[in-house]
Amino acid sequence: MKRVLIAAFAVLFAAGMAAPAFAVEKIGYVDLARVFDEYHKTKDFDKTLETKGTAKQAERDKMVAEIKKLKDEVELLSAKAKDDKQVVIDEKIKQLQDFDRLTRDALRKERDGMVREILKEIEGVIQVFGKSQGYTFIFNDRVLVFKSESADLTAPVIKALNAKKA
Repeated sequence: MKRVLIAAFAVLFAAGMAAPAFAVEKIGYVDLARVFDEYHKTKDFDKTLETKGTAKQAERDKMVAEIKKLKDEVELLSAKAKDDKQVVIDEKIKQLQDFDRLTRDALRKERDGMVREILKEIEGVIQVFGKSQGYTFIFNDRVLVFKSESADLTAPVIKALNAKKA
């Protein structure tokens, strides 16, 4: 019986000593999607990408109008001329498809690169913010099953991110 009590005290003493080693002072979380969306660089990049997309759409519209014009002209031609004109139309359609594919790939590649760059910047700001504010852990809110609003660091991180000089 004496051994059991000594063992129990030893376990309680060890647990009491170990508890401070696992104590966490500050824990917070960030809504990364909101931070990404509200970051001024994301908004600027979206505008740039939209402008490029609009310019590419204008080029595409011009190509489509040219194909439509050629198709309208086919109706007025003889059989031999129709065949020749159809070859030109088919080539224009192929060029349009190539243009669509290349444009889509280029814009996607540019967007993906910029997203990676922005996420890297966000992560850096969160690292600096967490260290400067004494946080032990800052989590992405998507992995949390429960979260208290008092631990939400999204707004101050957005403020710190947007205050950072580009």
